[in-house]
Amino acid sequence: MYMAFSQGFGTALGKGAGAIAAYTALGLVLLIIGFFAVDLATPGRLTAIIRTNRNGNATLLAVCGMVGVGLVVASSIFASGGKLLEGLIATLVWGLVGIVAQQIATMIVRYLLSIDVAGLMAKEKLEPSAILLGATQVTVGLITAVAVI
Repeated sequence: MYMAFSQGFGTALGKGAGAIAAYTALGLVLLIIGFFAVDLATPGRLTAIIRTNRNGNATLLAVCGMVGVGLVVASSIFASGGKLLEGLIATLVWGLVGIVAQQIATMIVRYLLSIDVAGLMAKEKLEPSAILLGATQVTVGLITAVAVI
């Protein structure tokens, strides 16, 4: 609060708004990258499966992947300590690390439990294995997020 009054309220407010815009833009880019990472790991075109087929399993996997990325982005912002450029770079790096970690963990769980993701994309009912894969993505995102802090 002291900084806001010593620099002038308008200056501090402008810097804060700029930081919010920068982190939001970077977070959006990372969410899109995270979505496409899930898309690449999923048989078929994920957007079509969600939009056209209205498949709950595909939607759950995409949502959980994005939540995991969001956790990493939020923790990176928190850990930045108000240093905008360093925070943006760290957020980019940790966000990408989190996306890769999520996909690797998901592939390992799929392999160990013999989960047929192509089969999940064909089923109309929400399947327990989709919930398990989604939970894997969120959990790995959380682990990455805490490691950042």
